[in-house]
Amino acid sequence: MQYAKVSISSVDTSALKTLSEEKTNELLKKAKDGSRRSRDELIKGNLRLVLSVVQRFSSRGENPDDIFQVGCIGLIKAVDNFDLTQGVRFSTYACPMIIGEIRRYLRDNNPVRVSRSMRDTAYHAMLTKESLTNEIGREPMVEELAEKMGIDRRKVIIALESVSDPVSLSEPMYTDSGDAVSVADRISGGYEEKDWLDEMFIRDAVRALTKREKQILNRRFIVGKTQTEVASELGISQAQVSRLEKGAIGKIKGE
Repeated sequence: MQYAKVSISSVDTSALKTLSEEKTNELLKKAKDGSRRSRDELIKGNLRLVLSVVQRFSSRGENPDDIFQVGCIGLIKAVDNFDLTQGVRFSTYACPMIIGEIRRYLRDNNPVRVSRSMRDTAYHAMLTKESLTNEIGREPMVEELAEKMGIDRRKVIIALESVSDPVSLSEPMYTDSGDAVSVADRISGGYEEKDWLDEMFIRDAVRALTKREKQILNRRFIVGKTQTEVASELGISQAQVSRLEKGAIGKIKGE
């Protein structure tokens, strides 16, 4: 699907002009002083920025006009909230705002349900991220978000991951010599579907092992130690190591 000629309000955006950085800053100053005309001109002059973001969501199957209009809301928020004193290019600030607005729209229309508390934490994190981005002039790290929100960094990560956009394993990432390379190709290193499914089952089986069994398998097959060396480290006999090792492998095979 082509996005170069997306129309909104009967306007062909491919014919829109772009603003120079100098002109953008001039209009931003006037808009901050209350000029409605400068604000409107600034929004129209940055619609191509919205188009560039919309292209990132082309594989989602959503109506491009809807995504474009949602992106425009993000652009308007960027115009109204941009701080000229921070010394950051407007496009650098606006792009994450537009992306965030589109992602919120997609999440709200996502059939996968997330708990209200988790969603609230995620939205709080995104608002904090936008605020910090404007404050420090760059995208904040997870640790900085967690500190600002006063919660554990793991909660921030889990919350943001819970509302992130799902990606199909068959979605093409790029083209290599004419052949499309999918997400699954990059994850599995070229394995067939059965291979990475088996790997998932193996990981589940390993999680079910006892702590001692995990220790033995780790030392034997990851570190590369002999049964005698493992026995010496754990303070048990070589025969016990052999028995536990065989038992753990048997459990994994059974799964």
